Amino acid sequence: MSGHSKWANIKHRKGRQDAAKGAVFTKLGREIIVAARAGGGNPDANFRLKIAVAKAKAANMPNDNIKRAIEKGSGGGEGVNYEELTYEGYGPGGAAVMVRAMTDNRNRTAGEIRHIFAKNGGNMGETGCVGWMFKEKGVLTIEGAERSVDDLMLLALEAGAEDLREEDETVEIYTEPEVFQAVKEGMERAGVVFSEAEVTMVPENSVVINDLEQAKFLLRMMESLEDHDDVQNTFTNFDVPEEIGEKLS
Repeated sequence: MSGHSKWANIKHRKGRQDAAKGAVFTKLGREIIVAARAGGGNPDANFRLKIAVAKAKAANMPNDNIKRAIEKGSGGGEGVNYEELTYEGYGPGGAAVMVRAMTDNRNRTAGEIRHIFAKNGGNMGETGCVGWMFKEKGVLTIEGAERSVDDLMLLALEAGAEDLREEDETVEIYTEPEVFQAVKEGMERAGVVFSEAEVTMVPENSVVINDLEQAKFLLRMMESLEDHDDVQNTFTNFDVPEEIGEKLS
């Protein structure tokens, strides 16, 4: 497992900017609706809903909005019937790309996602063409940790985590999805504060993009996908050398 890719870090920064503008609330609300419809409106009995609500609160989504989304999902009746879809393909430089979407019109969404791939030098492929390169993991991120890495590693392993990675001033703790919440809550009780906490798709290997133009097209493609109204989440395995990353920033 290679850990979070360059895109994961960029996406978190972008997500905070989008949240500040309120642009992310629609997507968060849609995720809550679908989670509540699938597993009921009680977050304590519906792990997916619990994670969706936690993400919404982290983005400062108003509690009334969260409550309405849960009621809309769990109450049944009329409303938009969202279909969950995954698109897969390759970006410039051979980077693997996965796109999770929720849509009420699969033909429209597929055509628009395919266009974004093609416009930026990528290719949308068949289902499964890159999915095998990713594993679902819980990822808990600590920025500027006050504790030592050794202390965090001990706490994480005792709580049930499986791995810890350190890069610059960021520590990432990896868990299996089913113990993600237990690890998070256990470490929070010990006083650990997380800057990000999510169940996501983590690439098992990275593709290093050494060409600046390819990196620019790839980043533009990922941002266009992330900005699409029907796209809930994007994952990729690209990474870039430090000198390329500085130019991208």
